[in-house]
Amino acid sequence: MKIINTSIAFFLLLISTSVVAQKEIAIIPKPSSVEVKEGKFEFSRETKIIATTASQKEIATALMSKFKSATGWQPEFSNKKPKNNYIEFKIDKNLNREAYQLEVTSKSIVITANENAGFIYGLESIRQLLPTAIESKKQVANVNWVIPNVSIKDEPRFQWRGLMLDLSRHFFNKSYVLETIDRLAMLKMNVLHLHLVDDQGWRIEIKKYPKLTEIGAWRVDQENVIWNARLTVNPDEKGTYGGFLTQEELKEIIKYAGTKNIQVIPEIEMPAHVSSAIAAYPELTCFNQRIGVPSGGVWPITDIYCAGKENTFEFLQDVIDEVVTIFPSKYIHIGGDEATKTNWEKCPHCQKRMQDEGLKNVHELQSYFIKRMEKYINSKGKKVIGWDEILEGGLAPDATVMSWQGNEGGIEASKQGHDVIMTPQSHCYFDHYQGPQNEEPLAFGGYSPLSKVYQFDPIVDAMSPEQAKHVLGGQANLWAEYIPTTQQSEYMIFPRLGAMAEVLWSPKEARNWNDFTTRLPLLLERYDYLGINYSKSAYLISAVSAANLDKKQIKVALKNEFPNADIRYVLDNKNLDNQAIKYSDSIAIQGTTILKASLFKNDKPVGKVFTDSIQFHNAVGHQLTFKTPYNKNYKGDGNLSLANIIRGSKNFHDGQWQAWLEDDMEVVIDLEKMQAIDQVILGSLENQGSGIYFPTEIKVFISTDGKTYKKVGEITHPFATNSKSELKNFKISFEKTITRFVKVIATNLKKSPKGDSSFLFFDEILID
Repeated sequence: MKIINTSIAFFLLLISTSVVAQKEIAIIPKPSSVEVKEGKFEFSRETKIIATTASQKEIATALMSKFKSATGWQPEFSNKKPKNNYIEFKIDKNLNREAYQLEVTSKSIVITANENAGFIYGLESIRQLLPTAIESKKQVANVNWVIPNVSIKDEPRFQWRGLMLDLSRHFFNKSYVLETIDRLAMLKMNVLHLHLVDDQGWRIEIKKYPKLTEIGAWRVDQENVIWNARLTVNPDEKGTYGGFLTQEELKEIIKYAGTKNIQVIPEIEMPAHVSSAIAAYPELTCFNQRIGVPSGGVWPITDIYCAGKENTFEFLQDVIDEVVTIFPSKYIHIGGDEATKTNWEKCPHCQKRMQDEGLKNVHELQSYFIKRMEKYINSKGKKVIGWDEILEGGLAPDATVMSWQGNEGGIEASKQGHDVIMTPQSHCYFDHYQGPQNEEPLAFGGYSPLSKVYQFDPIVDAMSPEQAKHVLGGQANLWAEYIPTTQQSEYMIFPRLGAMAEVLWSPKEARNWNDFTTRLPLLLERYDYLGINYSKSAYLISAVSAANLDKKQIKVALKNEFPNADIRYVLDNKNLDNQAIKYSDSIAIQGTTILKASLFKNDKPVGKVFTDSIQFHNAVGHQLTFKTPYNKNYKGDGNLSLANIIRGSKNFHDGQWQAWLEDDMEVVIDLEKMQAIDQVILGSLENQGSGIYFPTEIKVFISTDGKTYKKVGEITHPFATNSKSELKNFKISFEKTITRFVKVIATNLKKSPKGDSSFLFFDEILID
């Protein structure tokens, strides 16, 4: 009996033993139609593969190699069909291009498809019917290599099922891209969108313009500083972080993707997000300004291509000429987003262009830019895709819109008769957090957990049936500002990509979150064998607290993403193993305690234990008076927020933080009666990329009358570069003193190293 990898064992325990058929047919994405029959097919050394074409043999080799690794033997090809124990490929031109039918009996497996795409997907379904050990990279013993007898009829709901990898913000090499292609194919995804150009790096070799990779592919290494806090780069300073893909490497990627029915789409940004090109060729801008390749965030994006100079279009046409020789894809993505056009408004070249072309404003100038480039790209036999900003000023005649800011761009473009690809950031941006922020690696922001991804649908209610016909599908986007390693990239992609795959492949009426959660654990076990660093965030317990200060009480609600999860908890120092209480409703807490909670299975805790220290203190519910009011955008829970027991998280939008922009915080707490105290703790947050900095100094004063104060303690905390989001308690201790009023002054950094205004954030002032 094989030993289950311990990192997935507790997930497998969550599968109900009463859904045997579902466990056997744990395919993701869920097939259109499945009929389970009596019996099973067993693979053995004698199993033959009947393939009539070279491409069928190439497709079959992927599965054969898995048997070779996991068993030491593999099925063999045969020109003659035996009586039993064989896999056969059959062509049926009446099926849709990506459709397949899979008929498994005890004697044979027959895959029927129109062309290679269907055969690829039929084999991927066989792979997911096999024991998960088929993914092992070394031989495993005592495994029955059987699959159930089953009849499957399957085809995708949408033709565009994609993932975007951002190679600019952090560079990932050819080997990782090839691995990603394998993982896309496993989930029947068929588009890999490569974001090859952005401000922070040019990642594609263009032979006519060698400086694009000599200069534009490299930036000054500021990886020790959080993304949006990185300093402006001197153009004379040599970049050392970066890289690029050669044309030969890209051709190799594209060829390999073709064997998996995956189309690779290049994105060559214009007119904005091109600082890396401008650093190499300053003459492409309105005023020939020299810049360095930015090491981090840029906003607003004012360094953009000049729309008035002819050499801009000559450059871009030359780039496109080389791109089309590399990429056989039907589409070229040209970006078109987030262009701040202030330079165009002042540029004599742009103003002359507007006058000559009869353009009313810079929005129409951008439309001219996009339409002109679209016409050139169309002349090369390609179609243009752009982000939904290309709608501004009038949409290019044959452009496809990728709607990211919400659904509105897709709705409007489809109304105009244009094809759309839906990728709203609310559900499709995989750079968003997917679990409780305190437990997650630093991310761009937002919250798109696994269950929310599963709720996505590319066709929205506001679309008419005619508009819906223009929806090609959808895709997930992994922007890489906060993704420095392949391990973190995997963590952000998986298992959310499985949810996205099912949304885009399976019939809408067949999708069911509860059912998906029963099939997910076996996919995760496959990821264990494959060495994929997937996230377990969906299983984590999170808490939401509410305070009732009149009763000096808080209520804590616990949950995770899964239905009917068995969550149990203990308070104080009780033992979670044998003293846990089954969670059913909010937990009322009226004193200092430690709350621990866990998922349970078979009366045992499984997975990561949730822990929260809840501290009641002398300031709870008492009046606070601020010298300078807190920022209107960060009010916390109101005037008593800093004395309400509830602590904030790394998500500074969680409603528990009060903030001061540039101002110091000065607050007086009236304890309403004389009390003995000896410490003040100030809870703070630092996220330098968001302009939030720890205080540089904290002073504590006490008074018996609220008029005359005596300083009893202070601490200093000089500015230091911090590449993380961090919670910190600043503790000021002093000799026990009887007092009524406590004044706390926290000094703001005022200005960040970049010169931006800085925030102070606080969630609680604890006085004891």
